[in-house]
Amino acid sequence: MEANKNRTLIAVMGDEDTITGMLLAGIGQVSNEPNKEKNFLVCTDNTKEEELELYFNQFVQRDDIAILLINQHIAERIRLLIDMFTNPFPAILEIPSKDHPYDPEKDSVLRRVRRLFGE
Repeated sequence: MEANKNRTLIAVMGDEDTITGMLLAGIGQVSNEPNKEKNFLVCTDNTKEEELELYFNQFVQRDDIAILLINQHIAERIRLLIDMFTNPFPAILEIPSKDHPYDPEKDSVLRRVRRLFGE
């Protein structure tokens, strides 16, 4: 429990509308600390998979992030990386976006739960 008490931030990887909404809700954090400059990434169709992977890896390695929210259509682009991540923190939650509906069949958390229950 002691190691997790500093995890106070929510990170977001999403499209412009999602990030704008989250920043308006107050989750934005920008600092001068190396590798902790900001806790969000605005993704477009032009964002390369390498950049998505880089930010994903940076966010999951930070000790101040408790939850990583990611638009499901962006998660699909780095699905293997997300499926391989098994640490309890940060929790990775896939969320819908305005232009891409949520599909529970693609959600890595729900698939893991189904496997646990033998479905």
